[in-house]
Amino acid sequence: MADWVKLLNEYSNRDLEQRKVWYSPVVEAYDRGRPGYPEDLIRKSIEAAHLAPDAKILEVGCGSGTATLDFAKLGYEIDAVEPNPEFCRIAARNFAEFPKVTLFQQSFEEWQVKPAEYQIVLAANAWHWIASDIKYVKASETLKEGGALVLLWNMSLEPSIEVYQALNRVYQQYAPTIAPQYEGRDKQLEILRGLGRLIRDSGLFEPPMIESSCCERTYDTERYLDLLSSYSQYVSLDPRVREALFLGLRTTIEQQFQGKIQLFNLAAFQIARKVG
Repeated sequence: MADWVKLLNEYSNRDLEQRKVWYSPVVEAYDRGRPGYPEDLIRKSIEAAHLAPDAKILEVGCGSGTATLDFAKLGYEIDAVEPNPEFCRIAARNFAEFPKVTLFQQSFEEWQVKPAEYQIVLAANAWHWIASDIKYVKASETLKEGGALVLLWNMSLEPSIEVYQALNRVYQQYAPTIAPQYEGRDKQLEILRGLGRLIRDSGLFEPPMIESSCCERTYDTERYLDLLSSYSQYVSLDPRVREALFLGLRTTIEQQFQGKIQLFNLAAFQIARKVG
C-alpha cells in the first residue's frame, strides 16, 4: 500500500469525536495560512461539472469556507457541513454576506441524507477525513441523476530545492521524524491519480476527470508558520519541540531569505459522475 494511502487511512480511521475537534487549536492559523484555489481552476471545475446557475451544492467539510466563498460569490445555493465548532464560528463570519449559504455544524457521517437533492457534492481538501465506508455511499445517495462528486485539492506547498535544503537542516536538528519529503510535480500528479483510483474503486462513480495547474505563491515568515501550524503532523507535535522548530525555521527564513519564500504546488480538481 502506498504511503499516501496509509496517511489517508490514518485521517479517516481516527475516532469521529477526535476528528471533529482536531483542528480546534489552530483554526485561526489555518484560515490565515492555507491557500485558496486559483480562479481559473474554479471556473473550469464549474464548466466541467456542467453546473447550472441555479444548482444546489452540498459541501462536505467546509472548514473556514475558503472554497465555499468561491462558489457563493457566483450565486450558488450551498449547504455546508462542518463538524468543528471553531471552524463553524469562522465560517459563519465569512458567510455573513451570503444568505444562500446554510451552515450545518455536524459531521458528514452524522448528516441526514437528502435523497437526490444536489447537483454536486463538493469537498476541498477534506474528503480524506471522511470514513471511506460512508462517504461515497452518502454522496451518491444525495446526488441527483447525472450529478457529480467534485473534489478540490491543494497539494503540499513546497519551496525551491535551495530553500528546502536550508529548512531541512532545521528539521534534522529539532524534529527529524516530521521532516517533509520533497514531492515535486511528478509525485503530486501520482498522488492525484491514486486519489482518482479510490473514487473509481468505490463502484458508485465513473472514473474522474482530473485537471491540475501549477501554482506559485509568496509567503512571508508568519504566514508560512501559520501554514505549517495547520498541518496534522504539527498539531500533534510536542509543543516544546514545535516551538523550538518554528524558532529555527523563523531564524533561517529571516536571515537567509529576507523573510519571504516562494512556494510551489499543484492545485487540482477531480470530477466524477454518479453511476446510474
